[in-house]
Amino acid sequence: MGEDPTLESFRRLVLARGAELYRDLPWRRTRDPYQVWISEVMLQQTQVTRVDGRWQRWVELFPTPDALAAADSADVLEEWQGMGYNRRALSLWKAAGMVSARGGQMPRAYADLLALPGIGPATAAGIRAFSYNLPGVYLETNVRSVFIHELYPDAVDVTDRELLPLVERSCPMDDSDPNDDPRTWYYALLDYGAYLKRTLPNPSRRSASHVRQSKFEGSHRQKRAEVVRILLAHRTDTRGGASAAAIADELGEREERRGRTCLSVADVESILGELAKEGFCRLRDGIWLA
Repeated sequence: MGEDPTLESFRRLVLARGAELYRDLPWRRTRDPYQVWISEVMLQQTQVTRVDGRWQRWVELFPTPDALAAADSADVLEEWQGMGYNRRALSLWKAAGMVSARGGQMPRAYADLLALPGIGPATAAGIRAFSYNLPGVYLETNVRSVFIHELYPDAVDVTDRELLPLVERSCPMDDSDPNDDPRTWYYALLDYGAYLKRTLPNPSRRSASHVRQSKFEGSHRQKRAEVVRILLAHRTDTRGGASAAAIADELGEREERRGRTCLSVADVESILGELAKEGFCRLRDGIWLA
């Protein structure tokens, strides 16, 4: 790890705070890489309290990559409702199909994980650390908060380029010490980071990569999500779906209740076209199906 007194002092502090603040979360009681992967995706911009319960239900409904791959994509989307971006659920389903086609075992190699839809560097590193106790560069918002708070107390616009070497150097290289291995180290960073965000102005806001999320209500994203929910609700209809005009009517009613302007049928058809290109729905005999 190198002889860097500042970094060594930082590591001792983080491990101590991590032991003090440790959260016994359900997904920390498994080493199943598939289940860890699901937790990592669910926790992206979603509160822990919301994930707790939903993660358990997911792994009960879709316990393996094979089970997720075999599910209807609409069932997967329906189960995902309330967990953020629908595209994450679709990426999980597509990636599970790739894993299933290759024997059903989650890959262990970093490059192989990155090759799966929806898995980026942080998610791949998280799967490796929490499932296999392997070192890596796991840089997500809580981890970022700790490094900025402790090592850049007065700085603004701290770049990930500055942080990445520090994250890499601070991570233990093996699991020889059960009190200071990659899994323990990143749990400590996550728990200390969550504490900092609860008790201080969020240090990650001083990151150059911090982007304030755009308003959801009334946005194009919100209308897309609403159309997906309408399509899912029509799955039990005789025809299994609805026409663009019927979807526009339902969306209009929902928008009116919120004091917003209704979309035209043409606007709704445009949204349906976007969703169809991304794999969320399809058109059959004039009826849109989830």
